[in-house]
Amino acid sequence: MTEKLRKKLITALKIVVSAALIYFIFTKIDLEDVAQTVRQSNPFYLFLGVLLVVLSKVLAAFRLNLYFHQIDVRISQISNLKLYLLGMFYNLFLPGGIGGDAYKGYVIQKKYKSGTKKVVSVLLLDRLSGMLLIFIYASILALSINTPFFERFYWLIGLGIPLSITVFWFLNKRFFSYTLPIFWKSFGYSTLVQLTQLICILCILEALSINGSTIEYLFVFLISSIVSVIPLTIGGIGSREVTFLYGAKWLGLDASTSISISFIFFLITALISLFGILYHFKKPKLEVID
Repeated sequence: MTEKLRKKLITALKIVVSAALIYFIFTKIDLEDVAQTVRQSNPFYLFLGVLLVVLSKVLAAFRLNLYFHQIDVRISQISNLKLYLLGMFYNLFLPGGIGGDAYKGYVIQKKYKSGTKKVVSVLLLDRLSGMLLIFIYASILALSINTPFFERFYWLIGLGIPLSITVFWFLNKRFFSYTLPIFWKSFGYSTLVQLTQLICILCILEALSINGSTIEYLFVFLISSIVSVIPLTIGGIGSREVTFLYGAKWLGLDASTSISISFIFFLITALISLFGILYHFKKPKLEVID
């Protein structure tokens, strides 16, 4: 099987999985209820949500540039932001053979010759840094949710927070020592990235006039963020919604409201990512700083 055919088959499989998950979701909820909930949302808070997602992406791009600079890729912040936006566009709208991270890695290696292993490593560490903070925030929220399941594991959840930080630090020290000087800076950026996205979800909840179960909705959102990273669907479409659906049932939340939150967040992300098409037709010039 040729590489080109393999990539086409993977893309086709992702489309099938996404379609199947979306179909499954809409057999479990009333689509009209979701549409009605979205139509009645407050546009002011939705606009704030858009600004917060933009801010989170800018912070994430700054975090990635920290890693780039550690491997002597002295790219300017503006150039990096353009490349990051293009990567977002590729991740969501052109999946399959040319994912956003793969493209960024290709461009960086082609121009700077930093070594494929190092480029791939910093792209992976950047993702793992974000996932670490998702886990930490989810753990903190889990400690605030009063359910028999969580109550049995409070001690384990609490232990998991410092343990996860320690393990990630030693992982950096043992295998990627050249990134260790920016460990805590990266950690700080990741803290802000996930915090702004959580505040965005609060804005969406306010826009939908949802006053109860705030912690539970935030927790489900974080879990869905982890699930959506798994490359089984197109841009996480379907997987995030399924997580919201089953999370809602598990925590006693309204299923239609949960899907509405997921749907609105996806639309906001897609809208921002769409602007990356500007750099698809005119590739960003990577400016070097001293």
